[in-house]
Amino acid sequence: MLIKYSTTFSEWNYFSGKINNAACCRLLFLLGAHLACARTHSMRYFYTGVSGISDFPEFTAVALVDDEQFMYFDSNTKKAVPKTEWIRQNEGEDYWNGETKIFTGTYPAFKINIQNLKKLFNQSAGVHTWQQMCGCELDDDGTKLGYWQYGYDGEDFLSLDKSTLTWTAASPQAVLTKHKWEVNRAIIEQQKAYLENTCIEWLQKYVRYGKETLERKVAPQVSLLQKSSSTSVKCHATGFYPSGVTISWQKNGQEHHEDVYLAELLPNEDGTFQRTSTIKVSPEELKKNQFSCVVEHQGETFRSILKASVPIGFILAAVVGVFLLIVTAVAGYKVYQKNLKNNCERNSSENERL
Repeated sequence: MLIKYSTTFSEWNYFSGKINNAACCRLLFLLGAHLACARTHSMRYFYTGVSGISDFPEFTAVALVDDEQFMYFDSNTKKAVPKTEWIRQNEGEDYWNGETKIFTGTYPAFKINIQNLKKLFNQSAGVHTWQQMCGCELDDDGTKLGYWQYGYDGEDFLSLDKSTLTWTAASPQAVLTKHKWEVNRAIIEQQKAYLENTCIEWLQKYVRYGKETLERKVAPQVSLLQKSSSTSVKCHATGFYPSGVTISWQKNGQEHHEDVYLAELLPNEDGTFQRTSTIKVSPEELKKNQFSCVVEHQGETFRSILKASVPIGFILAAVVGVFLLIVTAVAGYKVYQKNLKNNCERNSSENERL
């Protein structure tokens, strides 16, 4: 019941040498992956095996550069396809055939691993997932990061420690696989070499391909949203690129963290991103203090001040008052028009008798 490696690393390095992340599935769990920041480029691949869902592919592979999906494969179509124009224009048939061969070879191992894990966790029916994520990051100053991780049913399972060439088990069930994988030190050294060299080389290549798109900067649009009867206020930032954004709250000019919830980063259809932070604040507290949402993106700061809402009773009274004022004005105008008409008719009769 040991987890098998998907394919050999020689195949990976020969055909493309990369394995990355995707936003296609909400099934994908967050494996602690780093978000691309200002002047930081990243590449990640996610492999996901699924059992127990009849209308969903048993295996998917998605690749991202700077959180932008550029490649997709699943076990239904059995073909790697481009998802961005810059990869479509720069890679030909041999490249896509190679990617397809890698993913096709990985798929059977994922099916076997899920079955072995179900036995390991004493499971039978139900939906289960086995996921692999690996990727790298490169800063402008040359700093490199690499990560290679596995997860089962949305929970961390194993992660590679490049510095010690060992695997870190996240659960008791993962210990057996950890010891099995650590026996073959040569494979771990190949993984480290991939993360520190091959992955970085491909990342740099892809950034050159998509430089115009990947290095663009689009400022966020920030708005405060609140339902009339709710104490929750949402600070919504959308339409920004790249994805690195910070949303925080201030109370009277000081950082405020109480009753604050930061939602996950979400992609927009146009390739930009959106994110929301929610704060709970009572009307009484809002009257006594000034709360503001602060959004930081690419060195720019956007601040929106939360203002106390006018009570709904006052709003209704104001609306009714304005309505009555309009009705009174209209009625007065009609009386004036009638008197004016009568005066005109009377004057006209008098003139006729002259």
